[in-house]
Amino acid sequence: MEDVDGAPRKEIYTYTAPWTVYSIAWSRRLDPQNQFRLAVGSYVEQYSNCVQIIQSMLGPSGTPVLYKAGQLDHPYPCTKIMWSPAGGTGKDLLATTGDYLRLWQMLPDPERPASHVLPKKVCLLNNNKTSEYCAPLTSFDWNETDPSLVGTSSIDTTCTIWDIETQTARTQLIAHDREVFDLAFARGKDVFASVGADGSVRMFDLRSLEHSTIIYESPNLDALLRLEWNKQDPNYLATFRVDSRRTIILDIRVPSLPVAELGGHLGCTNAVAWAPHSSCHICTAGDDSQALIWDLSQMPKRPIEDPILAYNANGEINNLQWSAAQPDWVSICFHDKLQILRV
Repeated sequence: MEDVDGAPRKEIYTYTAPWTVYSIAWSRRLDPQNQFRLAVGSYVEQYSNCVQIIQSMLGPSGTPVLYKAGQLDHPYPCTKIMWSPAGGTGKDLLATTGDYLRLWQMLPDPERPASHVLPKKVCLLNNNKTSEYCAPLTSFDWNETDPSLVGTSSIDTTCTIWDIETQTARTQLIAHDREVFDLAFARGKDVFASVGADGSVRMFDLRSLEHSTIIYESPNLDALLRLEWNKQDPNYLATFRVDSRRTIILDIRVPSLPVAELGGHLGCTNAVAWAPHSSCHICTAGDDSQALIWDLSQMPKRPIEDPILAYNANGEINNLQWSAAQPDWVSICFHDKLQILRV
């Protein structure tokens, strides 16, 4: 990244995939042999897609080099990938959504060096037992407080909360009037929120699912595509509208009115991520090839007008993730590239 005043702060590592990269996820496991460990998913407009496990090793010059440590075949592109939030405890698990929710375990590859893994499918979770057709899953979130809980969102208007240990659905609810595009857990294990094509942000509590709270509705009820919950300060959520250059910051204590709107992008916003270690920093990325980091510490006393850091990629940024285990690093993807940036 570079300071907005132009001072360079460059430490960037790039991996080139054999296809367009869309979904990305940072592993929570800290391995002294691998400074970086991520999963990246392909975006190919056909049935056969895949996920690669990307790790780093020290190259001849002493700097990290990214390499493919394993690969799994995946039907259709992944709409989202996440590693288990349990980190170094328990099995080395990865989850993906597309047509269904799938869990994968990373095992040592007996035919490759120790620096490679062999992904093995643990289960496929499907709560639609009555139809041969599935309603595609648009996104999911993995609960950090209780890693047995995974929540998925679907185009069929529902959200499903899964217990992955018993491989059963704890609950399935009609969450929106139209397609649900994203779901995110708050800190703790009971509260989650969702966004969708009806333009609303809705908050749910697993202890009383007969009620939900509409926190926000977009002007003209334009679809809301993504939702990110601030894990350091659970009063704040971030979302953005379809075909919009602005990111909306919401305070659940003040429903219906954004506490801030972040401009700065010259193209549509595609992704947003809160800093995992700070309550007042957030990164946005979009079609203008920019990743911007914002300081929200003055909110709501004054408008947030300019980012504090900016990075220009060599293409429209499809996605971004901020590493929870290594909060100095952000990953972005554009075209066939995964890039890791020090912030």
